[in-house]
Amino acid sequence: MKKLIAFALCSMMCATGFAQKNKLQQDREAILAFAGCYKVTFEFAETFAPDTAYKYHDRKFDWGIEQVSILENTEKKIVLQHLLIVNDTMIIKHWRQDWVYENTDLLSYHKDNEWKKVKLTPAQVKGTWTQKVFQVDDSPRYEGYGTWVHVDGRHFWESTADAPLPRREITKRQDYNVMKRHSNMEVTSYGWVLEQDNEKIIRSESGDKLLCWEKGMEKFLKGDYNCKPGVDWWTKNEAYWKDVRAVWDEIYAQPGAVKLEKRVEDKFLFEKLFALGDEYAKKAPYNSAEAKAAIKKTITLYLKK
Repeated sequence: MKKLIAFALCSMMCATGFAQKNKLQQDREAILAFAGCYKVTFEFAETFAPDTAYKYHDRKFDWGIEQVSILENTEKKIVLQHLLIVNDTMIIKHWRQDWVYENTDLLSYHKDNEWKKVKLTPAQVKGTWTQKVFQVDDSPRYEGYGTWVHVDGRHFWESTADAPLPRREITKRQDYNVMKRHSNMEVTSYGWVLEQDNEKIIRSESGDKLLCWEKGMEKFLKGDYNCKPGVDWWTKNEAYWKDVRAVWDEIYAQPGAVKLEKRVEDKFLFEKLFALGDEYAKKAPYNSAEAKAAIKKTITLYLKK
């Protein structure tokens, strides 16, 4: 009898281990499916406001061609870089997403360009993936964690995270200061989709006040699009941006919150880092130590004490 019980327990443990391994592999395959060349459509509309006198802003419709490349691919971390391609000639380094399995360290957006460090327990993050989203200059944007779900042929992930204003509104709106993003990312037959239900929030010392809700849909559509200019641009510039990420990693590793000035000398940080990148793209051979020193000097100008 004891042997039968032991055998049963062993079988259950082995089956559980196989299921966990299989689930992790499914998760990784779903995340890696984001890579590729796509036509991206952006649709955003404000949907509800508690104040009946609120005047809804115009809806946003846009599209572009985007290359999503894999920069890092290990068992528990996947890094994806987005490149926006305009008229086959102009390349814009777009957002970046890092996926980390069972991650316990989050940068949580507070307000006024400040991100606070949050420590989660292993129990809280068991089986989850954190999506760390970075701005075009690799500065922080938002981080949220959740569990990938694979059921009935669907593969999706959901999370909620506070974030600064989106780039489409950051220079146009001053009536709210935090966007609480409720995100659903799903792999589809035609590519993948990022569906958002966002709360536009006025955050102050007395608490949060909802300004309005917004619905957002970003669809990444597979097709015969020309992403080669983006791939070529990244090959030429990847060493510089690798160094930018390395400098940011050093900053993120320091104790305390991350606080950034919005502008220095009337310039956004991305403007200065992009200009610096253009300079180093012309230099041959590329000097990593020199570039890192210049990158660190530039970013330090924007760090608040």
